[in-house]
Parts: sequence; C-alpha cells; structure tokens
Amino acid sequence: MDLLLYNIGELATLSHGNVSKPLSGAKMSDRENLISDPGLSILISEGKIVKISPEEELIEEFAPDISEGKSRQIELVDANGNAVIPGLVDCHTHLLWSGDRSDEIRLRQNGLSYQDISNLGGGIAKTVNSTRKASRLELEKIGRHNLSQSSYFGTTTIEAKSGYGLSVDSEIKILNATISLDGDNHNVLPTWLGAHDFPKDKTAKEYMDELIHEQLPLVAENNLAKWIDVFCEPGWFNLEQTELLVKNAKSYGLKSRLHVDEFVDSGGLSLAAELKSSSADHVGFSNSDSRDKANKSGTMQVFLPGTPYVLGKPLGEGIQDCIENNWIFSLATDFNPNCQTLSLPFVGSLVTHRLGIDPLTALVACTRNPASTLNDELDGSVGSLHVGGPADFNILNSEYVDYWCQTPGVSPISKTFFSGTLV
Repeated sequence: MDLLLYNIGELATLSHGNVSKPLSGAKMSDRENLISDPGLSILISEGKIVKISPEEELIEEFAPDISEGKSRQIELVDANGNAVIPGLVDCHTHLLWSGDRSDEIRLRQNGLSYQDISNLGGGIAKTVNSTRKASRLELEKIGRHNLSQSSYFGTTTIEAKSGYGLSVDSEIKILNATISLDGDNHNVLPTWLGAHDFPKDKTAKEYMDELIHEQLPLVAENNLAKWIDVFCEPGWFNLEQTELLVKNAKSYGLKSRLHVDEFVDSGGLSLAAELKSSSADHVGFSNSDSRDKANKSGTMQVFLPGTPYVLGKPLGEGIQDCIENNWIFSLATDFNPNCQTLSLPFVGSLVTHRLGIDPLTALVACTRNPASTLNDELDGSVGSLHVGGPADFNILNSEYVDYWCQTPGVSPISKTFFSGTLV
C-alpha cells in the first residue's frame, strides 16, 4: 500500500538544483532553498517519493476518508508536527572488525603516538589479529549489531571498509560479510582497504605484491568492492605505493577513496586530486593549495572530527576553510576501534558546538554531499528528498530541522524510514 507522510514541521528536502551534485559555501546553509515551511506532505509508492505537495491537496486526493489518523485507501504516517530530514549518509566507516583496544587510551595519555602504539603491537595490528580469528558468520553478527546502532542515529546509507584482515583470505572474508548486510535497513557499500597497514609477517614488498597480484584481482573479478582505499600516511603507505595501488585498481574498474593527511601534510590530498579519487578522508593537515586542487578535480574532502576528538586533538580549521573558499566537503563518523560512534548527529554536534558551523551546513555535509560520492553505485540519488528519489528519511523529535545535531549522546530521531519502510 502507498504511504502518505503528513503533519510535517520543517521539511529539509535539500533538493535545490541538481540533487546528484554536492553543495558548497553559502549554498549549504541556504535555508530558503533547502528547507520548506510546515504544510507539505510526501506521497510514497514502492519505496520512492512520488509527490511532495501541500498537505490539503494530497489528503483530499489520496485520503479523503481520513479519520483519527487512519484511511482505508492509503497508509498514513503522522509526523506530529515534527521536522523531517533525509536519511543520513555515512561515507567513511570501518564497520566490521573484532577485538578490544580500549586499553590504548592510557598509552595515549602517557604520550605515546598512534605509530608508537602500533610499534608495540597495538593499533591496527591488534585488531587484525582478532578479526582474522573471527568467522564470517561472527563478522556478520557484529555487522548487524553495528548497523542497528547506525539506524538508531538515522543513517540509511553507509560505506563500509575492509582493512582489518591484511591477508587474502581475511580481506575477502570481511568483504563477503559486508556484502551480505546490504539492504539491512541500509544501503551498504563496500570499500577494499587491504592497504590499511603492512602485516607483521610480510615485508612491504611482499605485501605490495600480494595486494596487486592476489587480493586486487579477487576483489575486482568477484565484484566485492566499489572502491579501493589506501592508508596514505608517513609510516604506512607512501605516495608512490599509494599511486601504484590506485592505478592498478583503476585498471580493474575500481574507483578510489583515500586516507590522507591525518597526522601531517604529506601531500596525500594533492595526490588524491591528481588521481581523481572520489574522496580524500581525514585531511586534517592538508594545505590550502591541495584543498583547492581537490575541489577542482571533484575529489570530496571528508572530515572525520570524531577521530581527533577521541584522540584529544584540536578539530582544526579545515572545515571553515572549505566553507569560506567554496570547496566541497563532507562529514563522516570514521567508526573504528578507537572511535566507536556511528552517530552522525554526534559528528554534527562536534562541528556546530565546537567549530560554530551552521547546523544546516552540517546536515548537507552528512547527506547530500557524501551521497554525491556514492550515488553512482545506487539506484537513485540518496541524500535529499525529491520526486523520483528513494524514500529514505528521518522524523525528528522537534519541529525544527536544526535539532538534528543538538542532542549529543541522545538520538534526535523519532522514526527512520528506509525505502519507504519503517526501520
């Protein structure tokens, strides 16, 4: 049965202009074009938005017999005067892993760096050891649990990286488990991050050979991922290794998303722009020339403020620089063993409460903008609410759109719908 969402407060369609394209600068906070006043309703059929029109018109046409919130002709959903926003889009997560690294906070507090901890056998290597021991079924169970947390905070589309296997069998296992989760109240889009670190049992050259000649062909030929990712940082994969991996992956039809400039400006964002990567993520220490270069190449800068937050580091000025210079950017959770949050509203809270970013700008950075890097792999453009698009949306616990990121630690979501179905 078709569905009619009515009694909506503010409605953030975020659909001005070409919905497949990201917004930048002042256009991200253009309330007149991105948010509609109360009084509209949304008609949904077969998981798609069919009409967005004045409530009186849609009720008269599709639910003329409405009485006490019910109709025999159509399913009615009463938003109770609350605001509606698109389903959130999390474009950078490490969704599947096993193990526990909560003891590392004391090491960081005692002055050890991320690389120091790695050299001691902690960090990525510790998670790899645990994840390798987990079966595919165990990883799927972990994934379903994590997705339930993601849904609770309003996410309906999520990118999910491998990277805690670092061997042929384990990386393939993680990707297969990830694929099995697609459609579980989310679009789940896999990224191959075999180049997350160098495993302790191989030299750099041996592992590069494995990545290029063993893992990559299996990933590509079995359609296990849409993108390659590389942890391009000093002490991990250098610029030359990163370029070699991305170009080899491109020959198999894989696009790229890269970890860059998290700890220092090592030229990673500039390389991502040259490679025309879909996104370059972290980018905390990237310079202005690289940011401009990325914008011109169409490479999305993805900021992950939850990570510096849990590491006790400043959130940086990169986001504000992007707004002031009209450079496209997105936000994501970076869910991982060190940053265990799948709450995009919390990420929105960090940038609004700590950096003074407009809540609507933050919302665009968690919906339409990240969606622009993923939509090519989806049936319809997510990240906005528009006729013909997927009916992925959230009803908030407030009449105001800005509420979406103003409740850190508490979900602002009343109800979430994925493809027109209540989650």
